[in-house]
Amino acid sequence: MKEVSPVQPERERAIDLAYRAVGTRDRTVAELRTFLERKRVEPGAIDEAVAELADAGFLDDARYARRFAEDKRTLECWGSERIARDLRRRGVGPDLVEEAVSAQDQGAELQTALLLLEARFPAPPADDRGRDRAWSLLVRRGYEPGLAYEAVRQHSRRGEDRRAA
Repeated sequence: MKEVSPVQPERERAIDLAYRAVGTRDRTVAELRTFLERKRVEPGAIDEAVAELADAGFLDDARYARRFAEDKRTLECWGSERIARDLRRRGVGPDLVEEAVSAQDQGAELQTALLLLEARFPAPPADDRGRDRAWSLLVRRGYEPGLAYEAVRQHSRRGEDRRAA
């Protein structure tokens, strides 16, 4: 009768858990490692599982960062700073974070900020308190303070143009 080494079942368990983890949603390499560590998988088996999934194309931090940035910009109107902060928190490398964030230029980011302001403040803020609230919203969403200021200024100007017309 052939004996099965204890290392082999641990490796298979790690790979099975890893495939299940990436089957539910995309994950970064760091997120997958953390997931497997929490399941008490041995470090050697984690390395093998990560290598297998990366070779199979299921783990790709560059692809993850691009998709994450596109989704957060489009669906949640996040700014570049918040996207970068969240990608770093998820374990994506600095070079990949920079690549994902720099995919959108300042003009497109300004337009996204204006869309968010129009959705949240259909009537442009009329006083300093309202403009401060609008600016704070944009900064919390990860827009640079200067870009947030410009977006609030343009949003207010559009409102003045509508009232004048």
